Amino acid sequence: MSTEATTDLAEDRPEKKPKKAKADVALPTLAPLHLRHIVRPDQRVRLADVDPEGDDGGMKKADGQALLDDLRQRLQKLQERLYAEGKQSLLVVFQATDTGGKDGTIRAVFEGTNPQGVRVASFKVPTVEELAHDFLWRIHKETPGRGMIGIFNRSHYEDVIVVRVKNIVPESVWRPRYQIINEFERLLALNGTRIVKFFLHISKDEQKQRLQDRLDDPRKHWKFSLADLKEREYWDNYQAAFEDAINHCSTEYAPWYVIPANRNWYRNLVVASTLVETLEQMNPQFPPEEPGLDKVKIPD
Repeated sequence: MSTEATTDLAEDRPEKKPKKAKADVALPTLAPLHLRHIVRPDQRVRLADVDPEGDDGGMKKADGQALLDDLRQRLQKLQERLYAEGKQSLLVVFQATDTGGKDGTIRAVFEGTNPQGVRVASFKVPTVEELAHDFLWRIHKETPGRGMIGIFNRSHYEDVIVVRVKNIVPESVWRPRYQIINEFERLLALNGTRIVKFFLHISKDEQKQRLQDRLDDPRKHWKFSLADLKEREYWDNYQAAFEDAINHCSTEYAPWYVIPANRNWYRNLVVASTLVETLEQMNPQFPPEEPGLDKVKIPD
């Protein structure tokens, strides 16, 4: 898959109305907002059954933006505590089709966090050195250390998605990787890393529009590649590969969330809500102060 950078022009187009939205409905609370998108280990998701517009329960875009601002402030405070505590870490995985919005989500949700405690790793076509090792070799060294938030823009899941769609390796190679991935993520969890994984779900029509937006705006031409059109031919194959990866690898310790992502504001809101809820469950604490600080006097 080609390198993806989310267009901001999607925000400028007339907003589509979600299929399930109803007027005069109370704003959803944050917990149901993120819980409605989690894939339980005993559940099987069909991406074709997930509305990429999402169900906002009647929430207005302006209200969603206000909630996002509040969530970002809470995320900043939680990240500060996580960094200061230095005992736990958080790994955030983003996967999507081309134009799915990974870059834009990362920018919008993590705006204002301390860059000392947040690190983004992007995984593109493996290098010769990386190919000389097992498929998780390049991944493991990018996982977050204690006190850190690690963000994967694409991830180890490329090795059960792209390699499958493009027939780079046979099924006898990629299929056992589901179990290997689950064991790898279990290892991380046992060592104090919480894992949340987001699949940003857009429709094929939305992808077409986002590609057209890039083509129509000379300032966005750098984001457009003719290879994107070739990748689009594999849409159904990618959907099947994403679906299988989610269903095989959503666990209690590393759940997948399928995020409706046609509308950027709703996508950002659900992701931010999920991360705040996760960090609040982790409950990082500032370390205890040194004894006797109340008696310290700063010399002239």
